[in-house]
Amino acid sequence: MSDLEAKDFFRDDELVADPYPYLDALRGKCPVQRENHHGVVMVTGYEEAVEVFHDSAAFSSCVSVTGPFPGFPVPLEGDDVTELIERHRGELPMSDQLPTLDPPTHTAHRALLMRLITPKRLKENEAHMWRLVDRMIEPYLAGGEGEFITGFAGPFTLLVIADLLGVPEEDQEEFLDRLQRQPQESGIGSTGDDHMAHNPLEFLYSKFTEYIEDRRREPREDVLTGLAQATFPDGSTPEVIDAVRVAANLFSAGQETTVRLLSSALKILAEDRELQQLLRAEPERVGNFIEETLRLESPVKGDFRLSRVPTTVGGVDLPAGTTVMVVNGAANRDPRRFENPSVFDVARPNARHHVAFGRGIHTCPGAPLARAEARASIERLLERTTDIRIAESVHGPADDRRYSYLPTFILRGLTHLNLEFTLAESKI
Repeated sequence: MSDLEAKDFFRDDELVADPYPYLDALRGKCPVQRENHHGVVMVTGYEEAVEVFHDSAAFSSCVSVTGPFPGFPVPLEGDDVTELIERHRGELPMSDQLPTLDPPTHTAHRALLMRLITPKRLKENEAHMWRLVDRMIEPYLAGGEGEFITGFAGPFTLLVIADLLGVPEEDQEEFLDRLQRQPQESGIGSTGDDHMAHNPLEFLYSKFTEYIEDRRREPREDVLTGLAQATFPDGSTPEVIDAVRVAANLFSAGQETTVRLLSSALKILAEDRELQQLLRAEPERVGNFIEETLRLESPVKGDFRLSRVPTTVGGVDLPAGTTVMVVNGAANRDPRRFENPSVFDVARPNARHHVAFGRGIHTCPGAPLARAEARASIERLLERTTDIRIAESVHGPADDRRYSYLPTFILRGLTHLNLEFTLAESKI
């Protein structure tokens, strides 16, 4: 094995900045390949990733956000570990969150979520989103420079999801203070220690418990009342905590990944003046630009699965109890699916075939929202500027850029992005 393949994907900080040569090396050897340090089978091929995502019968999602850390609490022995999974599921981190649930519990909770983000509600939210981007972009651009994540992307995406879930306007400043303006602890997937941050979820649980209990006592004509009164497909009323978990998961997961999508998109734009001009001249291309950004820099590096029974993926036999990482970021650069996969191609005809939002029963329910947020932000930024540049005082010159990425094996995204702007006349 080469020196590159000998690196520890889950612990090596060098692979945070650029994981792609490592993932390409694994795929080149075999698209379903066990890594050497933690026994995780890395699925780096496109077809193989789709195969795993769609096979919820053979694969449990109970370890989807933690993988080998801390691992399963008991040895997984035998040819069918389903009963062991169900017996010990509650001992696993994040076991109450939608991404870790399996059918039939996942089916019921996912249906509850989809009752909250109906086409009608998404349309109402999108109208608010365009007003919000217009309001927030003016002060961000006014100074001609600024840090994009804290200055725009983070607050914007938080307020969009707050509106979608009906957070009262008088409480939204508190959400910004607690979830955007205070430094958070290292979270799940950190390449450092195994400590997981609980503060953001605890805050969300507390606030949405308060909202739902209040609306069940005194219904109003608002979105939170709809959340409080939503029922499972069988007509039963969820416990308060069930509704709270769904709301908190949508809030935290959707906001975080959309910030990473936006920052990757602006980094790509700011590094390519000709691309900026093309999208200003032909804004109808922005949609495919977003898809190609998702393909090239998937906000979620990958999801984990645990095989319940002996199974085969891509011709490779996997025993029951195998921890698998489906690496979205690698599958989206599989040359068998995408020509010249490491090259950004705004006209790529199959860009939308990416698996950045997953596939199967756990396909990201917020994908339409993320796409709409990205389109609104990018179109307005391009309209209100004639040039967007990387701030060389922070990130260095073009031939020696310095970027810092989130120190996690789960998420892919910049920690900060400093930009400079030339404003369009009569826009600011």
